[in-house]
Amino acid sequence: MFYPEPVSKLIEGFMKLPGIGPKTASRLAFHVLSMKEDDVLDLAKALVNAKRQLHYCSVCNNITDLDPCQICRDKSRDGSIICVVQEPKDLVAMERTREFSGYYHVLHGAISPMDGIGPEDIHIPGLLKRLGDEQVKELILATNPNIEGEATAMYISRLVKPTGIRVTRIAHGLPVGGDLEYADEVTLTKALEGRREL
Repeated sequence: MFYPEPVSKLIEGFMKLPGIGPKTASRLAFHVLSMKEDDVLDLAKALVNAKRQLHYCSVCNNITDLDPCQICRDKSRDGSIICVVQEPKDLVAMERTREFSGYYHVLHGAISPMDGIGPEDIHIPGLLKRLGDEQVKELILATNPNIEGEATAMYISRLVKPTGIRVTRIAHGLPVGGDLEYADEVTLTKALEGRREL
């Protein structure tokens, strides 16, 4: 089925978003067409403003509209701990727990030789500079529990351990409410390795 060019362009635009295929893109496009013009203009303005006004924090690389970001400017946080995450959305997930009160460093990716991403392609040099400049006593590696995340954590750990800074890794294992019978071997192994005394 052929759509008028503006509709086709809108569908193509939505298909550039992750996880959006042709059917979902068509549904979104026709939903936008059924919206009030003011709501469509508000959505368009929000997209443009987000792209124009947001940038990366010069300290931690988080997405921000101010530099340094709100977290890096917060002097009440514990400057002796830095938590390393892969993406800004991971930082948001950590903040939602309300359990971590230190600072962050966002790598914007993970080491992945298969994809041609090496240590120099993510923000590891900036992290090492921070560790030299600041009074950090512990570095928490909160990269994703997949091959790339593990490789990145191991690489950073090997670089940092000789400095005397304590390097820890977030625990991995079974989700709350999960059943042992459905867990894969790697998850069970990680759960056993991360066990603690009660």
